[in-house]
Amino acid sequence: MKSVCINTPKLLEEVMRNDEKFPSRGDMSLWQEYRNLRGFGYGPFTENGERWYDLRVVLNKRMLHPKDSAQYANELYCFALEAIASILFEKRLGCLEKEIPAGTQDFINAIAKMFSNDMIVMLTPKWSRSLLPYWGRYIAGWDGIFNLAKTLIDQKMEVIQQRLDNNQDVEGEYLTYLLSNTQMSTKDVYGSIAELLLAGVDTTSNTLTWTLHLLSMHPQNQDILYKELSTLVPADRIPTAAEVTQMPYLRAVVKESMRMYPVVPLNARVIADKDVTIGGYQFSKNTSFRFSQYAISHDEDTFPEPFTFKPERWLRDGRERPNAFGTLSFGFGVRGCVGRRIAELEMYLVLFRLIRQFEIKPDPTMEELKCICRTVLIPDKPLSLYFVDRGRNSAA
Repeated sequence: MKSVCINTPKLLEEVMRNDEKFPSRGDMSLWQEYRNLRGFGYGPFTENGERWYDLRVVLNKRMLHPKDSAQYANELYCFALEAIASILFEKRLGCLEKEIPAGTQDFINAIAKMFSNDMIVMLTPKWSRSLLPYWGRYIAGWDGIFNLAKTLIDQKMEVIQQRLDNNQDVEGEYLTYLLSNTQMSTKDVYGSIAELLLAGVDTTSNTLTWTLHLLSMHPQNQDILYKELSTLVPADRIPTAAEVTQMPYLRAVVKESMRMYPVVPLNARVIADKDVTIGGYQFSKNTSFRFSQYAISHDEDTFPEPFTFKPERWLRDGRERPNAFGTLSFGFGVRGCVGRRIAELEMYLVLFRLIRQFEIKPDPTMEELKCICRTVLIPDKPLSLYFVDRGRNSAA
């Protein structure tokens, strides 16, 4: 398959505007290979074509309408896992306890193992899998991810069956809905829930990490944000979902963080059913268009001073706003992120609680923080910050 690299917002928009009814992300064979090996179904990231569309219709019905929810966490990764698990499995995993359950920690470690080896496996030939350690580590990572998802799904299936045996109503939230009210096979539920669980953890936690880092390095922006948060909601109350999503500077801070450090820096589209003209050039059908979201979101023509943190770019205050295709952290169109609303709500609520209570300051002993690509964009070293209590003016 021919592949074309795209690195400007204008060209990206041309590609996206040619989306088909069933958009394809491109080659997901590496992720599909694990599912075939273990007998699991494909989820919203790995499936394509009409089967993807049918799956997405089912997944959209509850995922796009999250209830109001607010949880405070010091450990962003654990918070993200606890939050998405409470939505998908209707139960708490204990991520925010002083001692994290072993199975939960194994899942967190498994995500890191899978992502750390994903790109290496993609770049190495299949004949080397028995000679090099990366394929084994990659499979072990996926095993850890699916083990937790399968265990929690099986537990919920037992509860549902007990209710049916006792002639009780089967009602509940997301997972109960999938298991009891749709035509999805158990195999497909395993595949979809595992992918949603994965997507809801690493992406949200990394974005919050980058956002706190940027706010610590730009106290003037942090002060503006603090003033907004302090003005719009009384000090003795947690905001509702409706309130927190109507805070313009908070939204702009998150959007600018995701522009500077896009969750997934590389992505793709395949236009399979027609010839297309992109940038004045004609391409035959089945051409793969690969785009560097990192390069696109740092395009100087779209974002003056692209390496400067400027949330004001995104405010609806009369100024000309950047091309929306300059940063597509949640994707575009029907193939956009199914959990976007939940992820945004989580990030807004966490930042609200943290910034209202603490002033975030950088650790002066920490060296410059750089980004590396581990499928998702992560810091090259653990982030070290000081949380100074705004009320007591003491380090926390």
